[in-house]
Amino acid sequence: MDQGGTPPVFSATAEVDGDQLRVLVTGEVDMATADTMLQTALREPAGHVTLDLRAVTFFDSAAIHALVRLAQRCPGTLTVLPSRQVRRVLEISGLGEQEWLQPA
Repeated sequence: MDQGGTPPVFSATAEVDGDQLRVLVTGEVDMATADTMLQTALREPAGHVTLDLRAVTFFDSAAIHALVRLAQRCPGTLTVLPSRQVRRVLEISGLGEQEWLQPA
């Protein structure tokens, strides 16, 4: 059913500052976009990765899987800045207490 309006636009952009990588993700992270989020975060070697999800409006199980894979690839060097929606999904999935997850 068409609800009208335009769908949220997904984007994942990376900014490198020395050994710091900041990945800004916007829109819906789902089965179609989760791998793009992951690959953007892994594209550049970095000493620390910040995944900024504060502009994410939808986060499904594929997104959770991509985030867990990223955390495994970046042990101790990942910081995730969640939107309220992302934090809620992670809390429901049992990931709300991870050391890499910052308050919403």
